[in-house]
Amino acid sequence: MSGPGNQALNINSVVAQHANLEITNHGSDWYYAVCALMGACTILFMALSFRKSQEDRIFHYITAGITGVACIAYYAMGSNLGQTPIQVEFIRPGSRWVRSAGTREIFYARYIDWVITTPLLLLDLLLTAGVPTPTILVTLLADEIMIGTGLVGALTRTRFKWGFWSFGMAALFFIAYELLFDARRHAQALGGDAKKTFMLCGIFLLFIWFLYPIAWGLSEGGNVIHPDGEAVFYGVLDILAKPVFGLLLLWGHRRLSSSQLGLRIRNRSLTASEKYNPGGAPGVHPEGPGENVGGTATGVNQPASTHANA
Repeated sequence: MSGPGNQALNINSVVAQHANLEITNHGSDWYYAVCALMGACTILFMALSFRKSQEDRIFHYITAGITGVACIAYYAMGSNLGQTPIQVEFIRPGSRWVRSAGTREIFYARYIDWVITTPLLLLDLLLTAGVPTPTILVTLLADEIMIGTGLVGALTRTRFKWGFWSFGMAALFFIAYELLFDARRHAQALGGDAKKTFMLCGIFLLFIWFLYPIAWGLSEGGNVIHPDGEAVFYGVLDILAKPVFGLLLLWGHRRLSSSQLGLRIRNRSLTASEKYNPGGAPGVHPEGPGENVGGTATGVNQPASTHANA
């Protein structure tokens, strides 16, 4: 039951079906705290984007999108919404944590979060390394397979859930291969801050991601820890993989531009200016006057009367 300060569990107890084993007020408070942190980081990342020109804000926007989506998901989980009860495979009557509960709540809201944010995390890394588009697409596909099989496994009550866990692990190993070998090779070719940022953030993210299958095995998979413990385990991992990862990535990008990474991001305002002012007249062209300031611009024909008056 929720306490006097947090009535979310009581209010939403009438929404959908509920499991025998679900979060308590402590778990709800934790989810709301992570929600607030994700929201604050979203605002911070968007504010930092104004320090860059518009064509160089892509990493700020992606990273802010990651924490923004996570903020919504954690709001749902803190409210005990976006969940469904599932019959557990392992009933542990001797456990002080899960007792002999027959059903356990599974937050599908968490997987909706992951199916959106984990590809964005990979996109941050792969764009930093200058990876070709086909490699990006196949890596993102593997990521979607990893999340999808995790969700199906969590919703499965029989031992066949571990088959889906295995499929997810195979996808995770493929992602690790792409980051540690293929993407690293491209990052080394770029060198400098791009290489340093990719190596730091890539290894950090992979280490965190390999802890998620353990959390899954202890919670949705094996029914070993209480949903409150699940909340803390996943919450800490998400904080490291999203806000902390985002801060490290954007710090590494502080001196990098999109063009240095081989990204061709068109600024439509400059394109329109060049279209309607092809001659590049001083005072109109976005790049400003050329090196012959106040003189005759190269390749621009001057009226004959100008030379005569001179």
